[in-house]
Amino acid sequence: MGSGEDTGAGGGPGGGVGGVVRGAVLKALVVVGGVLLLRRLRRSTTRWDHARAVADALSGEKFSREQARKDPDNYFNFRMLTCPATEMVDGSRVLYFEQAFWRSPEKPFRQRFYMVKPCPKDMKCDVELSSYAIRDVEEYKNFCDRPKDQRPPPEEVIADIAEHLTTIHLSRCERGKRCLYKGSTPPGGFPNNWSGAAYCTSDLSIHKNGEIHIWDKGFDDDGNQVWGTKAGAYEFKPAPKSNYDDMFSPLNFSAPLTLEKKMESSYAMDDQ
Repeated sequence: MGSGEDTGAGGGPGGGVGGVVRGAVLKALVVVGGVLLLRRLRRSTTRWDHARAVADALSGEKFSREQARKDPDNYFNFRMLTCPATEMVDGSRVLYFEQAFWRSPEKPFRQRFYMVKPCPKDMKCDVELSSYAIRDVEEYKNFCDRPKDQRPPPEEVIADIAEHLTTIHLSRCERGKRCLYKGSTPPGGFPNNWSGAAYCTSDLSIHKNGEIHIWDKGFDDDGNQVWGTKAGAYEFKPAPKSNYDDMFSPLNFSAPLTLEKKMESSYAMDDQ
């Protein structure tokens, strides 16, 4: 009596145990399958995916406003603006970059082309970010702010890429870090003769919240820093939805001559 209930789902003695075993096997297969899928997804991130991610993160309008408010002795409220300019035959992305005081964005003091591509396969990095001078900087002022039909065409952009200035090798940040990518110029930096410098270095990190942290420094032959802030990297944050609150900020009413004179001793206005 009651023996029919004891046969279990398997239809015979011990069927209940068999069901538990099958369930455990199924769960194990699901877990293993998930792990394999995750590994496959990770492997699917190609070298060019990393390059595109860096190019996209660099693009846009960003400000160092917050740093300038907290530490006006060491930082200025700069506007950093970057946008796509063209793409090379090999897939490398060319970005136009300019930097200006917040109060005068139409007068950039630094203009560059950035070329973004994967690191060479023999290097332990993900993305190679190189900066180049521009043959005719006047022609490119406010490039990103113009309608596309008023910008130099792609073929002209390629022709206007002048001498190589610096290269930063970026690597994907470890899990749990605030950054997405970070890197620096090679040891010894790159030649630079602005304001008594012999060479310059750059450190760059791209953060998950859209921030770009960059620390450019110039050094003389003896290793003494001759330009660039000594307090740490500039932290450029994505442009707020409205800049109205900045309109009456004391940071934006400093005497131009005082600002620019002060800047000469703390930041490179033209470090080509």
